[in-house]
Amino acid sequence: MKLLIVVACALIDPDNRVLVAQRPEGKPMAGLWEFPGGKLEPDERPEPALIRELGEELGITVKEACLAPLTFASFPYPDFHLLMPLYICRRWEGAVTARENQALKWLRPGKLRDLAMPPADEPLIPHLIDLLGA
Repeated sequence: MKLLIVVACALIDPDNRVLVAQRPEGKPMAGLWEFPGGKLEPDERPEPALIRELGEELGITVKEACLAPLTFASFPYPDFHLLMPLYICRRWEGAVTARENQALKWLRPGKLRDLAMPPADEPLIPHLIDLLGA
């Protein structure tokens, strides 16, 4: 089974809300809510990949020193096994903007449970609740 590495970020605003993005139509799992991020390019480390993806998806600039690893997901989808490190970030430059036709929401961690998310994202929520409160 193919191993797919995807890196994700929980952007946290000053009110301890977390940003989630809705997967747009035409993508696998369209309509589900997820943490921003994406696939690593060949020979790319997770942090530069996440910085690149956040720039492409949200139009923000993040410095590597502002990314802190929190946890990871390991999930067996039917066609591949997903390994997804989740980083947190509280500091970035620029305004968060949906650059790929995705809807965005800032939510308290406890409210993340109310959203339909990919199965690999759901186990990450308790870690954010532990860190930030519900």
